[in-house]
Amino acid sequence: MTKAEVCRLVQEIGIIPAIRVSSAEDAHFAAAAVTSGGIPIVEITTTVPEAVKLISHLVQYHPKMVVGAGTVLNTDTASKCVDAGANFLTSPGHNPKVVEFAAQKEIAVLPGALTPSEVMEAWEAGADFVKVFPCAQVGGDKYIKALKTALPQISLIAAGGVTQHTAESFILAGATAIGVGTELIPLDAIENRESDRIQELAQRFLSSVNSARQRLKPPKEKTKSRTDFLKLDKRQPAPPRENSK
Repeated sequence: MTKAEVCRLVQEIGIIPAIRVSSAEDAHFAAAAVTSGGIPIVEITTTVPEAVKLISHLVQYHPKMVVGAGTVLNTDTASKCVDAGANFLTSPGHNPKVVEFAAQKEIAVLPGALTPSEVMEAWEAGADFVKVFPCAQVGGDKYIKALKTALPQISLIAAGGVTQHTAESFILAGATAIGVGTELIPLDAIENRESDRIQELAQRFLSSVNSARQRLKPPKEKTKSRTDFLKLDKRQPAPPRENSK
């Protein structure tokens, strides 16, 4: 899958499930369950044991699944994940070298940022999306709205503390997508192998995102005309000066 295709799918689905568990087997189950629930995107964090091998396996045997690597903190890790077939790279913070590496490899990259300056720096460095993390702890959807109002050109992903009840609010605030962890893939559901429960949660999150997007549909655009600034000033320009001899 090309970088452009990955970015389009992230925008279309609007949800990036983050899988951070204690075994590769649990991560495999979680990835399969959430994908069968209608979200064909998974972020396997590098904190998962055998994360690189798992990414390689999922890419090879689950071709309809977009597999990304999370918590990518340096170019060495980024290189291993890309070699394994990762479709995108993301992290809780912004490492310019990782963003540059991803650009060279034509891989989608979603660095983390929090302050307006960090968001701007990540975007200017070449990020495809900027993951605002942790957003729930610093104002939630109101913070996303403030960032989006000031920086409307930047595609933001709200992550950190997003729940089933706040998902819609983040999209309404201007987030292109949301990053969700245990609220979508509960640890006890993984432990008990409750794939039906995870699938149901996936459908609920998808419904929230779609509902918000329906509410955000813009009204019909009016025909735009050029502004006549002289009329705004309500005065005529001064007559041209005559050349004196």
